[in-house]
Amino acid sequence: MSDAEKPTTAFILSLIGGLFILLGGGMMSMLGSYGFGGMMNGYWGYRMMDGYGWGYGPGFGMMRGYGYGGMFGLAGVLFGVAVIVGSLMLYNNPGQHSKWGLVILIFSVLSIFGSAMAGFGIGLILGLIGGILALTWKPPATDKE
Repeated sequence: MSDAEKPTTAFILSLIGGLFILLGGGMMSMLGSYGFGGMMNGYWGYRMMDGYGWGYGPGFGMMRGYGYGGMFGLAGVLFGVAVIVGSLMLYNNPGQHSKWGLVILIFSVLSIFGSAMAGFGIGLILGLIGGILALTWKPPATDKE
């Protein structure tokens, strides 16, 4: 199958969007695990709770020792990888464009919850546009003579 018969625009936009989501998730994972992901994350969450006397009761163990930002960042990395794999599969299997377009759309939307502003916002937008283009892509008609 030639390049003219593949959803190239959807592939490129989805791939770039997936890379932004992956980078955003990686950044959030690194910074969140060091306590820069928010008040309840990592070291700063530990200090805030102890400083205000919230104690060591049950339920605070996850907030004290482990950063939520690191966990959300890891989810962002996984969502970015899923969008990248979906875009590569879309390019290699254009006959299954609906399935891979849906995968790209779903994981681009889920990146809102797992990445630094859904891949800085750019990853979400490019993933949505690429997924929609993949879903609506029509293979070129072949002339049979």
